[in-house]
Amino acid sequence: MKSMMLTAPKRLEIQDSPIPEHGENEVLIRVKACGICGSDVHGFDGSSGRRIPPLIMGHEAAGIIEACGSGVTGFAIGDRVTFDSTVYCGECDYCKKGQVNLCDHRMVLGVSCGEYRRHGAFAEFVTAPAHILYQLPAGFPFEHAAMIEAVSVAVHAVGRITIAPVDTCLVVGAGMIGLLVVQALRAAGCQGVIAVDIDEDRLELARRLGATDTINSKDKDVEEEVLVQTQGRGVTSSFEVVGATPTVQTAINTVKKGGSVVLVGNLAPEVDLPLQAVVTRELSLFGTCASAGEYPQCIELMSNGSIQVDPLISATVSLEEGPSWFERLYKREPGLMKVILQP
Repeated sequence: MKSMMLTAPKRLEIQDSPIPEHGENEVLIRVKACGICGSDVHGFDGSSGRRIPPLIMGHEAAGIIEACGSGVTGFAIGDRVTFDSTVYCGECDYCKKGQVNLCDHRMVLGVSCGEYRRHGAFAEFVTAPAHILYQLPAGFPFEHAAMIEAVSVAVHAVGRITIAPVDTCLVVGAGMIGLLVVQALRAAGCQGVIAVDIDEDRLELARRLGATDTINSKDKDVEEEVLVQTQGRGVTSSFEVVGATPTVQTAINTVKKGGSVVLVGNLAPEVDLPLQAVVTRELSLFGTCASAGEYPQCIELMSNGSIQVDPLISATVSLEEGPSWFERLYKREPGLMKVILQP
């Protein structure tokens, strides 16, 4: 089969690889679309330690079942499916409580980290356990299905706290996940959503996708502006979708007393935390990781138009064009968000 193999840090090659063998409880999927995730872009230079060559990356995908293992039930050859990026065991205490994203034996498709290597979907075929599959509605575009994983990250993040219609929430970082968080907040009934970024084009897109206000942090003091927009109180909750010290501090310092801060971004392994601001104002900090069964909800939100992904897809290209698009994303070419590969 045709695959895009990471053969060395920052080196991707189109190769002919063996079609993967599926196990008793697995299916073989012919990949129709696979998104390039930011974690793939950040990791393919070797800095994250989670993309150790040789590796077929890719975990945001959808396709058609080509073959089923003897133990597979509920799915058949020809079914249109997507799948969770997390391969969870289903047996540990976390899985039994529905916290599959915290599985003790969690693996991620398209990741090689020393503990395991699990080839992903930048290829014509990929295997996946049947218990992480989800049926796609008839007519649901495969390109949109390749975005469900990213949508689920946003929906899971918003679900970490209780949203009331009267709330005003701040989203710090209007990249792709941030823009999905904006939409997920509006879908959850939040009437006031303020988006913060340094890119005016992204802030304009945030307004199109449901943000009620935006703040360009290059031009304005975010903390002062939030106080103006909230009559001096601060926002009910904030969502930090970058993962760096300045943006984490902004997310904390703009929340009202007793408010919540949801930490979505994890760009930096460590950040400086304004501890006294958290303690003396009794703020609640919530981490959020991947998703935990939100795929059906995401499919519904995308199907009814509550969450739009078309404006976030910059290009849909062939697998052979993948290496050049990786370079463009790695160099942070202005205006680029999600690139979908079609093997």
